[in-house]
Amino acid sequence: MQKQIQQQIDRLRAKGATYVDTRWYPYEKAEYLTMWNGNLKNAAATGQSGVGIRVLYMGAWGFSAASDLADLSGLYDKAFDNARAAAERVTFPVRLAEKDALQAQFISPSRVDPFEISFSEKVAFLKAMDEKMNQEGVFQRIGDLNFVKKQIIFIDSEGSEIEKVITEVFATLQVSGLDENGEMHERKFRLGKRGESRGWESIDQDYFAAEAERIVREMNQVRVAPECPKDDRSVILLPGIMYLQTHETIGHALELDRILGYELAYAGGSFVTLDDFGKLRYGSPKLTARADATVPNSPGSFGFDDDGVPAQDNLLIDKGILVGAITGRQMVEEANMKAKREIFKGSGGANRATSFYRVPIERMTNINIDPGQDGTLDDIVSNTEKGIILDGDRSWSIGSNREQFHFGTEIGWLVEDGQVKGVVKNSTYKGDTIQFYNSLSAVGGPSTWEVRYVDNCGKGQPNQVMQLGHGVPVCRFDHVRIGE
Repeated sequence: MQKQIQQQIDRLRAKGATYVDTRWYPYEKAEYLTMWNGNLKNAAATGQSGVGIRVLYMGAWGFSAASDLADLSGLYDKAFDNARAAAERVTFPVRLAEKDALQAQFISPSRVDPFEISFSEKVAFLKAMDEKMNQEGVFQRIGDLNFVKKQIIFIDSEGSEIEKVITEVFATLQVSGLDENGEMHERKFRLGKRGESRGWESIDQDYFAAEAERIVREMNQVRVAPECPKDDRSVILLPGIMYLQTHETIGHALELDRILGYELAYAGGSFVTLDDFGKLRYGSPKLTARADATVPNSPGSFGFDDDGVPAQDNLLIDKGILVGAITGRQMVEEANMKAKREIFKGSGGANRATSFYRVPIERMTNINIDPGQDGTLDDIVSNTEKGIILDGDRSWSIGSNREQFHFGTEIGWLVEDGQVKGVVKNSTYKGDTIQFYNSLSAVGGPSTWEVRYVDNCGKGQPNQVMQLGHGVPVCRFDHVRIGE
């Protein structure tokens, strides 16, 4: 198959294409299991294979994709014809940043293939977790398992041939209960980075059982807790909500295609402009953020992107100053030309597609906040006069350009004079992005840093769902409005 692909690529180059690449998926398979109040509500297995072809001609892209590979030459001709048609209407000719030609392989770390584990063993795990969550006060119990495995062969006209074998394991436990007013409250646990591999070995029954006990206990505390006060306080964000804060107001805001105006019709744009790089004080000097696709054992680490560029660790915000973005080969060239200066030296290796039938676009890798020097959660609490500790994503609302936000959390603990005083329910906080990050006054040390997985990041039209990670520490922000 690789030989046939190379022959087709060479044929289109001879016809005048300036660049051609192919992503061949020999297989992509997934399993989904959901147990709801002790009943197996969903058990599905899917599989697909196919090829996606991009052709660049006279500064315009053409694309075609299919599962049926019987007429491979016809698929390449269709992509070429689409590029020729687009070239008649192109307003800003596409240029691609330079990259090396690579022959390489990436296999995500997985000791035990989840697809070799029996269906009955997976159901037994969910049943055991359901029994752990089936306690007084729990109205609804949900357990989810989601496994993905795919092989991707990337070949392009510049001499690259890269193979990737990606295995993903996602799992969630959730409990809900009613308070005295009939209002529902929930508490969730999502599997994140544990160790250096993410096969079936990630599904450790003792570990999950302890987390099940914890979320039941905390949900029941919320059910009987007083309302979150409407107040201005320091908010101490644990990784279970700090990951979402990072995702929505740093990650999406710093996707370069969004900054250039290519995402406006779906999920909004970005307040960031090309003039801001190197100058904008995004946050306090305690804020350093990076797009790091080299973190071991995370869905945001994939070896090579869908342009054939190696995974990288790129600074986004350096001690509060905006210095980088989430980038691919095309957008860095366009940004530099429009800015009339070299903002980006090359691709950041972040162009990815959800599958063979979608075109690659700039996607988050692991968008991380560096740990700081302010110690443990207890250390930060002890130095907080009036605050609230927040955890768990319950609701979120984002400004059309990521310039403001409002998040609801699953649980809050009030802090007074350096002491935790008790749980509150319906805890929320809001702010303006730049003002909020400039109020960052404490960043926990390495012991507070956790990698949280995201399995459902949506972007693009048609929509693409991508997997990634966020490594985040405990963070404290001052003078934040809560309870509204």
